[in-house]
Amino acid sequence: MRRTLLTVAALTLGLAATASAASFSANVKQNARVSLTATPSGCENNPGPYITLNGQLSLSGVTARIILSNNAKFTHSASSDVSADVVLVPAGESIRIAKQPSRGGVGGNPWIYFQFTDCKGGTVGSPIKLGRCVQGLGNVNGNFPIPTAIAAALTGGCSNSPGPFITLGGDLRMGGLCGQIILTNNAKFTHAATEDVVVDVTLLEDGKVITFAKQPPLGGAGGNPHIYVQFLSGTGESLCSPIYIGRCVQL
Repeated sequence: MRRTLLTVAALTLGLAATASAASFSANVKQNARVSLTATPSGCENNPGPYITLNGQLSLSGVTARIILSNNAKFTHSASSDVSADVVLVPAGESIRIAKQPSRGGVGGNPWIYFQFTDCKGGTVGSPIKLGRCVQGLGNVNGNFPIPTAIAAALTGGCSNSPGPFITLGGDLRMGGLCGQIILTNNAKFTHAATEDVVVDVTLLEDGKVITFAKQPPLGGAGGNPHIYVQFLSGTGESLCSPIYIGRCVQL
């Protein structure tokens, strides 16, 4: 199989004189690695301590593979097929988490916990104990699946020389990841009580959109091939089965 890898926002397998579009969608999951540092201040002051978060969220990435094949019962790539990989979200793409100061209303020297949430009221994992305010706080680390909805369209047309030309464009909409900073005087904390202070923070905005645009042309294959699209992780692992788009003349 001939394969080309482009670390760009989108791919064009060419540009036809007369173009139409074939829309399709897929729901996949990226992995997100989160690393946070929590810094306390004002631990013994009224109205309570400030907790500042710093860190980053790294995504595992999404790649689209466009496959042109003359095999109507495509089950695997053959040497006669043409494919091109398009990096929509690079592996290791980092989203910086800005400082998010929060002030508690818990007196004394409270215990501080961090709870990951899905931004919709659901918790993700168990609360993580960071420590007591005056003793300094530990770091927060975690790995989480991030739902990613992909809406895309192929445009293009057919030509016998040098072959069909296809353009990919669209966007990815990612699910969110949030958290709660919890200040409590309960050393055996299991869940937030009415006297505890809970501050919500957003780590990855729910519904964040990444748009991939059209790019310059890249060769084609002869005839009127069948067209498939498959989404892969940043390391090349399959995120879904190949999606059949149709034959080139159907675009």
